[in-house]
Parts: sequence; C-alpha cells; structure tokens
Amino acid sequence: MGVVALCAPAMAQQGSAGGRVWVFFAAKGEAGAAMQDAIAAVEQGYDAHARQRRALRGSAVSLFDESDVAVSAGMVDAVRATGARVHVESRWLNAVSVEASAAERAAIAALGCVRAVEPVRAGRRLGDADTVVASGAPGYGQRESYGRSGPQLAQMNLPAMHDQGFTGAGVRIAILDTGFRRDHAVFGSSVHPLVVIAERDFINSDDNTGIEAGDDEGQHAHGTLILGTLASYSPGQLVGGAFGASFILCKTEDVTSETPIEEDNYVAALEFAEMHGADVCTSSLSYSDWYTQGDMDGLTAVTTIAVNIAASHGVHCCTAAGNAGHDEDPMTSHLGAPADGLAIITCGAVDENGVIAGFSSDGPTADGRIKPEVLALGVRTQTIGYWDTEGFAAASGTSLSTPLVAAAVACITQARPDWTPAQMRAAIFARSSDLSPDPLFIRGYGVLNAAAAIDPCGTADFNRDGDVGTDADIEAFFACLGGNCCGSCDVNGADFNGDGDVGTDADIEAFFQVLSGGGCP
Repeated sequence: MGVVALCAPAMAQQGSAGGRVWVFFAAKGEAGAAMQDAIAAVEQGYDAHARQRRALRGSAVSLFDESDVAVSAGMVDAVRATGARVHVESRWLNAVSVEASAAERAAIAALGCVRAVEPVRAGRRLGDADTVVASGAPGYGQRESYGRSGPQLAQMNLPAMHDQGFTGAGVRIAILDTGFRRDHAVFGSSVHPLVVIAERDFINSDDNTGIEAGDDEGQHAHGTLILGTLASYSPGQLVGGAFGASFILCKTEDVTSETPIEEDNYVAALEFAEMHGADVCTSSLSYSDWYTQGDMDGLTAVTTIAVNIAASHGVHCCTAAGNAGHDEDPMTSHLGAPADGLAIITCGAVDENGVIAGFSSDGPTADGRIKPEVLALGVRTQTIGYWDTEGFAAASGTSLSTPLVAAAVACITQARPDWTPAQMRAAIFARSSDLSPDPLFIRGYGVLNAAAAIDPCGTADFNRDGDVGTDADIEAFFACLGGNCCGSCDVNGADFNGDGDVGTDADIEAFFQVLSGGGCP
C-alpha cells in the first residue's frame, strides 16, 4: 500500500489540547525489498565510528534495522498539508513533533497513516542545587597538576586511570544541555585542546551550540559548567575527567521558555549523537512534571525509550537522578525520566566526604529497580565559569556529579572498548564503594571507583587505607574470609577475584598474586 493510501483521511479522533504534539505513524513507508534496500543505504552511509561501535558492543538483533530508516517523507508531507509545522523527526520512534492548532491536530489524527497523537511532555533542567559561585584559589588534591579538580577526580579513583593512559582518547562523548562556551582558556591547550566533531542546536535548528546573537545571557551557562568538568585541560588550574575525549555537543534546552526542556529535542539529540558515533552520552535533564512515578518503569517515557534504543546500539548513557531530595521510605521515589531507564547509569550526588547530598533524588523505579546507582561529587563541584574566558566556578547538583561519572565511563570505555552497556554497568556497580546496594534506594552502590572497575580482581590495598599491600591488608583479607569484612574493605570482599565463588582457594591465590605485583590472574 502506498503512502498516499496510508495517509487517506480516516475517522476523526480526539485532538490533543495545548502545546506541541507527537504524531506517531503506524508504519514506515517502505516494505519488503524496498525496506531492505533502505536499511542497506542507511548502513552504507553511516558514520564509521558508529558502525564500529554497534558491531563491537550493540545488543540489538540486527546491526541496522527498520528503526534506522527515516520517517516516510510522504507521511510527513501529509502532516504538513494540514497546516502543522514540523519541529522534529524521529526515526527511532517513527514519529514527528509538530506545532499545530486544535483543528490541525484533529485533521492529523484523522490521517490513516497516523497511529496516535500525544502531547510532547516538557520538563526542567536540573538546576543547580546551590548558587553557582566563583571559585577562588585552587583546592589541590593528591597532585597539584589537577588543581581544583583534584579532589573530585581522586574521589572516583580516576587519576589512576589517567596514569595508565586512559584519558578518554578515541572516545566520543555527547552532551545534551543548554549550550556551550568554548573560548575559555582551559579548552585552548596545545596538548589537549577541546575537540568537537559534531554539534547541533535543536532549539534554533542550526549547527552552532555556542553563544549566538539573540541568545539569552544565561543560555550557555549550564552546559558550560558540564563541559568544564569533562574537557578542561589546564594543569595546576583545572583538569577535566576525560580530557582526551572528543565531543558531540547538543543544544536542547531553551532557558527562556516557561517549559524549557521538551522531550522531542532530547530524542532528536540522542539520535544525532548516536549517528555521529557517540560512545558515551551524558545529560542533566529530567522529565517528571507530566509523568507520574508509576510511569518510571523503564519502558514508558519517550526519553526513556530513546535511551533504551541508544543503549542497544552500544552507547553508554549517563543521566542525573535529580535534585528533588530523598526520604527514608523505600516505597517512595523522586525520579524523573530518563533516570528510570533499563540500561542508563543514573547518578546521585555526594559531598567531599562521600556523604549523600540532601538534594540527591532517590528511587526505586516503579518496577522496583535500584536508582540512583552510582555517586560522584555534586556538592561544590569544581568547573569553569561561564561569564568570561578565565574564571572558575563551584556548583552543586546531580547535574554536576553526572558528567564526572560520564568522564569515568569514557576512560573505562577506552580501556574496555568491547564492554556492552550491561557489562559496563555490572563492572562499575560491583566496584563502587558500598559493600551492598542501599535498601533505601538513596546511595545505590556508592561512589564510583573507576580504576577498580576495569580490573576483575580486587586491590592490594584491601582495607582501602591508602597503604598498599601491608600486613593490615593481609589481616583484613583473612578476617573477611572468616566472615568479618571491614566496612571499607574491597567491594568484592571474600570473592576477591569476582568470579561469584566466595572465599575459595582461587580468591586466596588471586589476592597473593596481586599483592606480589603480578596482577590479576
């Protein structure tokens, strides 16, 4: 059946009231051999890095399928013929979002090719939990070369990854946010300059995510804070967690709008990022005002569905849990989509001592899964200022802990490029700071430990006191074998080699091999 027949008027359905709407089509325009030809054409023209990523760690049944084919141009034209203005086309959802009057929506709903017409939900950027303030003298961490960012990276054991050469080199990180200042001094290093391989402004439909004429003065602020935690490289001042990575920048939020985040921009940006080879995607956005906690089941919200598809193509997705706070009732939650995603890494926030931040949102999901899952510094996180080209800032919120987690995931991806999103999640959860997941769904698995995540065995600093391979480590290990594990001991405990068999001869052999410097057997 042709497109014209598919789009012939049908019995009118109830139109949506107010706002932008999604138009979901019943099928793609092509079928049979034509569809197979269309899929083959998409694959042939796809970004080589994206094809390689899909082949390496994708979990979809086919490398490319019908969901990769563009929405039928004929069906989109039929929607336009009603007078509606198309904003976003989503191949993954087989849908378009449109601005339309009530009469136009009714006409769209009457088209035979249309499956459903639903409102585009809007949400909120996860605004800073505390006011962004200028940062003064550097607060040096373990090494002066990291400057202000030393403590927040050391808390995740990320400098140990950098020492091994894992800085995110060869990895592409997508950021979905408000816009980005790229003329800051920390991005101009001759050794590690900021590298942007693709960008798209989904608000103004252009290819500039920087400061544009007519932008609100705060349009680029939040995105710049996020980019600074990831990509900065100014030794002694500020070093980002994944300074060796390349970036895909997506401007998705209009800060002047009453409802600044619209999920169609998010979906379009995620498809754009995946198509341009994103290995990691980070976002600090939340859609909750138009969804209920009952919808947070990992399968319902449009943004959550899009994240699930991206993960099936091998993209490691990170998102903020939110700044709605938490309680000690495990039956209540304060999540927003896509933090409920099945394969997304949902990030909460702690202070410099590893204590959960009061604003950090809790889970569980509607179907009882642990959220948030990992934690990073989200209280006075150090980054760059957005007001000039030299300043530095301290900001708080799960918005800031999330790109730190994404930086660690990028470095782990460089070290373990074949890990699927499921394998990445399992590794970092098993190696995070807490011995068991939080039954109150506030801390998840604890603070991420990047260097430990890439090694299936534990560390020779078994008791995690900073002294490696001492008698105290041996005593703590054997005490753990006897069922008396210390609270700060290696997260795998008596299952030292992480093979699922607890306290075996293999664990003892692995411990002493690591202790002697031989590495994990």
